[in-house]
Amino acid sequence: MANRGPSYGLSAQIANKIAGKRDPQAEQEVIEWIEAITGERFPNLPYEDALRDGQILCKLMNKMIPGCITKINTGGGQFKLMENINRFQEACKQYGVPEIDVFQTVDLWEKRNIVQVTQCLFALGRTAQIHPEWRGPVLGPKLADENKRQFTEEQLRAGESVINLQYGTNKGANQSGQNFGNTRHM
Repeated sequence: MANRGPSYGLSAQIANKIAGKRDPQAEQEVIEWIEAITGERFPNLPYEDALRDGQILCKLMNKMIPGCITKINTGGGQFKLMENINRFQEACKQYGVPEIDVFQTVDLWEKRNIVQVTQCLFALGRTAQIHPEWRGPVLGPKLADENKRQFTEEQLRAGESVINLQYGTNKGANQSGQNFGNTRHM
């Protein structure tokens, strides 16, 4: 891990904005969800420090997809621990979490974007709801079901002739009273 000094200017503003988006209540929901699934108490550490080595995340995925992560590194340097995070991310994608919701390794390892880590765990909780084999607790709102509709040709043609109010209205509109710049004086 690169040793980063304090940020200044725009970097500091961005870091403060990201840190300001953290939601302790959402993080507590994630902690309770992880405890319910793994059956283990969450360590008495700050949220980001407890998740940082990736061991808890790997155990979580192994409960959701038994045997998906065969080796969980418990030591051996920072690159070995970052491998845990990478294995968790790959298992999330395999499980069906959209790639846009999966955080980057540095977001957690360097504690740069903990909000994204929480968002990923909520996405994992939502994705679990669409797996019929999952009987454990869920996290976050239920994903929307597809609601496909069939319209007849007549209904589609009728919709083409309607002027949507998003386009505004020209009722009573005229150009009287408009003055664009100075008039020409002769």
